[in-house]
Amino acid sequence: MDGLERWRILRLHVEDQIPLAALARDTGVSTRTLQRWHQLYRDGGLTALAPRPRSDAGARRTAPETVVFIEHLALTKPRPSLATLHRLTVADAQRNGRPAPSYAAVREIVRALNPALVTLALEGPASYRDRHELVFRRRAERPNQIWQADHTELDVLIVGANGKPDRPWLTTVMDDHSRAICGYMVFSGAPSALNTALALRQAIWRKTDPAWAMCGIPDILHVDHGSDFTSHHLERTAIELHVRLIYSITARPQGRGKIERFFGTINTELLTSLPGHLGPGSRTPQPVLDLPGLDRAVGEFIATYNHRTHQEIGASPRDAWVADGWLPRMPDSLDQLDGLLLTVPTHRTMQRDGIHFQGQRYLAPTLAPFVGHTVTIRYDPRDVSEIRVYDRDTFTCVAVDEAHPNIRLSLRDIETARRARRQQLRRAINDRIPTVVVRAEPHVAEPAPARRRLRTYEED
Repeated sequence: MDGLERWRILRLHVEDQIPLAALARDTGVSTRTLQRWHQLYRDGGLTALAPRPRSDAGARRTAPETVVFIEHLALTKPRPSLATLHRLTVADAQRNGRPAPSYAAVREIVRALNPALVTLALEGPASYRDRHELVFRRRAERPNQIWQADHTELDVLIVGANGKPDRPWLTTVMDDHSRAICGYMVFSGAPSALNTALALRQAIWRKTDPAWAMCGIPDILHVDHGSDFTSHHLERTAIELHVRLIYSITARPQGRGKIERFFGTINTELLTSLPGHLGPGSRTPQPVLDLPGLDRAVGEFIATYNHRTHQEIGASPRDAWVADGWLPRMPDSLDQLDGLLLTVPTHRTMQRDGIHFQGQRYLAPTLAPFVGHTVTIRYDPRDVSEIRVYDRDTFTCVAVDEAHPNIRLSLRDIETARRARRQQLRRAINDRIPTVVVRAEPHVAEPAPARRRLRTYEED
């Protein structure tokens, strides 16, 4: 009971002249206590009614050796329960002739331990770093100085290309200074260098929507250690565009906190309102949207996000990016950007019948002088019906797959056809193996062995 509550009771005696005996009966406070409060009030006024702290407050009355024993057990991995810890402490105190502490005393000593010390001792340096280590949060000094790029698997089911439920991914490119989303890509399947390249292409080049002003080449691109980000393709592209790649420390997502918070915003504000949302603890929903429909929904949300006020910077991401007006660093042309981002370089030797690549044969009349020489080819994984040929970084020509001159083929189409052909051949082998065994040994009266199918693997 603080001094103000004591005065509310004592005031009835001081101002209203109610006897202390009657006041004790009505309030439940003893007459002796009321007399002591009255004397304190007469001597020191209202401030004297405030309770005084005990002189031994905070001091442990448990033996120091017992405290050390309790703390040692509490910091030992695996940590025993409080009941076990109290039982072991009592046994140790009796064995050494010290007073046994109560359960409450043991609990108080354990709770008084520094949380950072407990985390480091029981969960290791990684957990300590993520929870208690000092973090320096910085912001880029100007737009396009630092961009962040990352992926997330969205908490929603859509109708996949084969009609089955599919869980899509989202790649976003964010400007660190303004928090503006400069580009994005919604796709199915695992993240790949091509999907990253498409998101970067949209982020760098000018948009058709004048309200989406963010564009240009960043000075620094901050990415994680995903295979698509660490690919030689992205590294070569960064060199050509004069972009410095910085990889975050493995298993430390703090460096990507801003883009991770945007992913959380997408999940909580957009996906919860879409059909097929995967909520915590909910049953598997029925997908309704397809990939283009989800892409439109994400695009509309990003447009709203870029124009609403960001609480941390006090302005909308678009206004923070535009600022007082400035000119971003741009590629020479969209063709140059596509040639860097959307094509993959590799080396091939020019054969007499053309360039052999991915099971296809590419020819062009201007390649005749290069028979027997190694050339560099660039190809678009979305369309491998033609390739671009370079001799020592100098563009030579476009070579065409003569077997499919008017058909647009993607690398995925070719890989799918190969996989289907392998599976067809394996089924044929499995069908013929038991037949061959039976014909080779017609005199054996024993029943034919059970058919054994060849083991197939995921990549088949």
